[in-house]
Amino acid sequence: MCNRYRNDKAIATLFEDFSQVELFADDGHSRGRNEPFLTEFFPSYAAPIITRDPEAGLRLEEALWGMPTPPQFLKTKTGKPMSYDPGVTNVRNTNSPHWRRWLGVEHRCLVPFTSFSEPDAAHKLHWFDFVGDAPPVACFAGITDTLSRQIKARDPEPTSGRFYAFLTTEPNAVVGPVHAKAMPVILTTPEDCRIWLSAPWEIAKALQRPLPDQILRLMSEA
Repeated sequence: MCNRYRNDKAIATLFEDFSQVELFADDGHSRGRNEPFLTEFFPSYAAPIITRDPEAGLRLEEALWGMPTPPQFLKTKTGKPMSYDPGVTNVRNTNSPHWRRWLGVEHRCLVPFTSFSEPDAAHKLHWFDFVGDAPPVACFAGITDTLSRQIKARDPEPTSGRFYAFLTTEPNAVVGPVHAKAMPVILTTPEDCRIWLSAPWEIAKALQRPLPDQILRLMSEA
């Protein structure tokens, strides 16, 4: 599963890209347009996400990568409860009661990216990006919430703030030879982004599908 991705676009460029979906609101919840984020992201790292306020419009916010793990999986190898929650970065089973609570529009987000990685069977990373010109927008279909989670065993207290993860689906013919289990749900048009941020789940769930093969390419193995 994808546990590493890159976004090398400047904040100002993100504002410009996603203005096609809906104008950003300068409501104090987003970073200054010239303030940089990191460009490579790992689990439990902070990253830019885009959320939608029905009244204020789109917001560019910072969130930690990893939503709460289903309780049944928070066990050590000996079967004892874990003292911390490493989090879940990729969500596949949207029929699970654990994830259904975050599928409403109030918990959906867009996760901007420019390339992403998938491990092969030998755990070697392979990177993917877009063929030719980049699409008008490029983001993962994400879910987010403000909550508390103890993300590391050595942390004395839980970390409170905004967290996120993104959906996965079956891989297309480009990703499948590297990672046969899954690929991220990728949105590349303003209309799909609007649907993800505002449509009922009965409509938005159709976006949990592989990206067409001709849009992606295997970029490198670094």
